[in-house]
Amino acid sequence: MKNKTTAGILAILLGWLGIHKFYLGNNKGGIIYLLLGLCCGIGGVLGIIDGIIYLMDTEEKFQERIAANKVFDFA
Repeated sequence: MKNKTTAGILAILLGWLGIHKFYLGNNKGGIIYLLLGLCCGIGGVLGIIDGIIYLMDTEEKFQERIAANKVFDFA
């Protein structure tokens, strides 16, 4: 079971590298965030948004997100 606090902090601090996605086992999402972060810088903004969502979610909702393995979580 992955820790939502760890994922949230990783997303806020290193979201532009996609580290939080790799931590959660979503390699495809991690590569997308890495490319977005390196090419146009938007990966960092998306990482901050992900981090806030992770930290504000309940534990059950967070585990559902991981189980669904969504690339973009703000839907």
